[in-house]
Amino acid sequence: MLPPQAEKKMQAWIRSRHLISSGNFFILETVEYPTVERFTECVDSLGGTLITVQPIDKIWIGDHRKVILYQAKASLHTPHHDLKQYWFKYGGLRTRFDQRR
Repeated sequence: MLPPQAEKKMQAWIRSRHLISSGNFFILETVEYPTVERFTECVDSLGGTLITVQPIDKIWIGDHRKVILYQAKASLHTPHHDLKQYWFKYGGLRTRFDQRR
């Protein structure tokens, strides 16, 4: 994946509240493992490092379906990366899944 595409994808996750910034790290929460794989590609493309991927909870989707919530933590090596500024402007302190836990 090319860096401009990776940055746009990460910006979309910031706007949708799947991706937050915490200190020097970016944390993605999702119920779809292929999204974690795309996040890994984006981080690699932007020169960062994936630190951990772990299942953190099981949450209900609708009334009858329980799914695994994955959390991926990554570091982009530049503290003043453009994504950090984008997160300050459009992001939040909590992911969309925080209220479900």
